[in-house]
Amino acid sequence: MIFLKKYPTQNGLVIALCDEELIGKVLRGGRTVIDLARYASFYKGDLMSEEQAASAIGEGDVYSLNVVGERSVRVVIDLGIATEESVLRVGGVPFVQIYKLV
Repeated sequence: MIFLKKYPTQNGLVIALCDEELIGKVLRGGRTVIDLARYASFYKGDLMSEEQAASAIGEGDVYSLNVVGERSVRVVIDLGIATEESVLRVGGVPFVQIYKLV
C-alpha cells in the first residue's frame, strides 16, 4: 500500500507518495537524508493501492510530486511522469522529485 497526500497550491497540486512500510525510517545515502520519521506527516495521507494512487494523481493539475519507495516510484514511471533515469536511490530506496515548470 501507498500513502498519498495532496497539498493544493496556487500553482497546482503538490503530491507526496510514499510506500507504507517506509514511514518512520530515516534513509541515508552520501550527503542525502530523507527523514520519513520526522517528516512522516508530509507523506502520511490516504492509504491506497497502486491503482488508486495512479488514478488520484490524474485527478487534478499536478505541480510537484515527491515520491519515495519501490511501489510509489513505479506508479509515476508507469504513468510516464518519470523515467528510470530520473530516479535516485537514497539508502537503496528509490526517490524522485518532479516539478512542472509554469
